[in-house]
Amino acid sequence: MERVILHNDMNNFYASVECLYNPAIRGKPVGVCGDVEQRHGIILAKSYEAKRFGVQTGDAIWQAKMKCPDIILVPPNFDRYMRYSRMAKQIYSEYSDQVESFGLDECWVDVTGSINLFGSGKTIADEIRGRIKTELGITSSVGVSFNKIFAKLGSDMKKPDATTVIPQDDFREKIWNLPVNELLYVGRATHAKLSKYSIKTIGDLANTDTQFLQQILGKNGLMLWNFANGYDTSPVSNIGAKSLIKSVGNSTTTPYDLVTDEDVKVTLYVLCESVAARLREYQFKCTTVQINIRDNNLYSIDRQGKLAFHSCTSEDIFKKAFELYKTHHTSGMPIRSIGIKACNLTVEEDMQLSIMPDVARMQKQDTLEHTIDSIRSRFGHFSVQRGIMLTDKNLSNLDPKNDHVIHPVSFLG
Repeated sequence: MERVILHNDMNNFYASVECLYNPAIRGKPVGVCGDVEQRHGIILAKSYEAKRFGVQTGDAIWQAKMKCPDIILVPPNFDRYMRYSRMAKQIYSEYSDQVESFGLDECWVDVTGSINLFGSGKTIADEIRGRIKTELGITSSVGVSFNKIFAKLGSDMKKPDATTVIPQDDFREKIWNLPVNELLYVGRATHAKLSKYSIKTIGDLANTDTQFLQQILGKNGLMLWNFANGYDTSPVSNIGAKSLIKSVGNSTTTPYDLVTDEDVKVTLYVLCESVAARLREYQFKCTTVQINIRDNNLYSIDRQGKLAFHSCTSEDIFKKAFELYKTHHTSGMPIRSIGIKACNLTVEEDMQLSIMPDVARMQKQDTLEHTIDSIRSRFGHFSVQRGIMLTDKNLSNLDPKNDHVIHPVSFLG
């Protein structure tokens, strides 16, 4: 039986939600952006009115204002976006139990088993679009196809508030003439490589020799060839399923450039405490720590190192991160942003008490940090702080909730 998969994409999601809460900005060029004073001043989302002026996600605020002097800038409200994302997912779940998120504003829904109840894939897609518009007050675009990749492609083909069907029997005529970077996971770098060899459309990619693609792109070349030819068979996850977490990380653009080791220490401790707390929440330990440093010339380095023992303590993660910083940040350039990632995760297990000094120290630190977690959960994150945090209020008050987890999905670029 041919699968019927929908991909639902809520149009200009952040900006659309902000317009719901502030009707005065509806129909005007709107940009949702980070905090300029904290140097997070980039456009996170924009309305269609702003898009018409050429404003793009990722633009610096000064660039957006150059393109659209009248743009209205509003700060992000992620609690609102999470709420609307949950409400949309509740609608999807009424048509299938196979609902897989792809960010806050996008979801795949496998309705193969539901067409006898609700009608064709297009009928279900149109009904879902109507409900999102009526019940949530925002528009969405839906792609309908026989696999996830083409369903995603369909939702991107016509916006806003549209349904696009890519059937199995004539998908070549419908999509092979599209630019190759329209295909999911063809990022900027991959697109540049393909263009170098005159692979400009999805059809070009589909008709390229697989050995050649593997030669220039590695194993991802074969994956993209399968996608272009409609061979994607990946399932839509069950709504209750949780993906295996591959890494836990946090990063920040600091309020001012970091020049001294003390400034770096404060920032690293904030990030490492955040990452370690998230590891303990997920009941993981890490064996590798990775650091990303970007200087004020926007030159970036990524370096990683192994821990002597599996750990989920901020102290162990900090020591390795600071060691990596001292070893590899040799240019001496002021640092604009810095990030920490805990990798090679293992499930945390109860360890037998040890009299070995290093292991005993680690166990004592582990117990201490679990206790701090309990105190902070009751009295707030800043109820317990390291003394070093008091040396710089601006750096120590960086938002400790900006954690991100990375799942084992290959994003090319």
